[in-house]
Amino acid sequence: SNAPDQVRTDALPVGVGATAPADAELLAKNEELLGKLEFLQVQLRTAQKLATIGELASTTTHEFNNLLMTVVNYARLGMRHKDEATRDKAFARINDAASRATKVAGSVLSLARNKAAKHEPIELANVVANAQLLLEREFRKYRVQLDVNVEAVPKVVGDSNELQRVLINFLVNARQATPEGGYVKIGLAADSATSEVVLTIRDSGTGIEPSVLPRIFDPFFSTKSGPDESGKGGTGVGLSACKEAIDAHGGRIRVESAIGKGTAFIIRLPSVDAA
Repeated sequence: SNAPDQVRTDALPVGVGATAPADAELLAKNEELLGKLEFLQVQLRTAQKLATIGELASTTTHEFNNLLMTVVNYARLGMRHKDEATRDKAFARINDAASRATKVAGSVLSLARNKAAKHEPIELANVVANAQLLLEREFRKYRVQLDVNVEAVPKVVGDSNELQRVLINFLVNARQATPEGGYVKIGLAADSATSEVVLTIRDSGTGIEPSVLPRIFDPFFSTKSGPDESGKGGTGVGLSACKEAIDAHGGRIRVESAIGKGTAFIIRLPSVDAA
C-alpha cells in the first residue's frame, strides 16, 4: 500500500505522546503553588502588622492610663475649687490630655485596621509625628533622647500605615541598640537633585559588625537571642519586612554603621514631583 504508516501510540515509550496533558498538569500545580504563596504572603503581612501592634501595646497602654489619670485628677481639682481661674486651668489640662489620648488611640486603631494597601499622596511629616506620639514615652522610660528634625518636604506616594510600621520598627531597633543617656534622631529632608524625600533614623548605639551588615535584611536573620526586657525584638522579621515595604514604594535604603558609634538607616522615597 502507498498509504503512510500509522504511528501506534501504544507502542511508544512511556511519556511520549503525553506532553500536552503533562504540561497542563504542571501548569495547574504551578497555579496552585502560586495561590498558596500569595495566601502565605498575606498571612505574613498580617502577622507583621500584629507584631508591630503587639510591640506598642505596653507603651500605649501606660500612656493612655497616664492620660486618663490626668483627666481624672484635674476633673477632681475643678470640682473642689469653685474659682474661675482654677476651673479654667483644670478644663484646659483635661482638654489637652483627652486630645492626646484621642490621637494615641487613633494611631493604634489606624495601624490595626485591616484594609488593603492603598498608595496615595501622603505627608511623611504626619507619619513621623504619629510614630513619635506612640513611642516617646518608651524613649523616656529607657532614658534615650528622641530628637526630631522635620523640614518641609514634598509628598510621597505610599501607604501611610505601612510606612508608619516601618518607621516604628526602625525606631524600636534604634532604641534597643542605644544605651541609657544616648540619643536617636529622626531627620526628614528633601533632595531636590534626585526628587526624593530622605528619611533618616540615626542612633548613638552599639553599631553593627561589618561582617553582619550585608545580612541584616535577610529574612529571619537576627543577632538577638530573643526579646529584650521590654519584650521586643529577636525574630529577625522586622528589617526584612521593612526593606520589602520600602521596595514596594519604589524607594531604597542605605545603612551606615560604626562599632561603638551608632547606626543610621537612610531611606529615600520618590516624591510626587518625580512623576
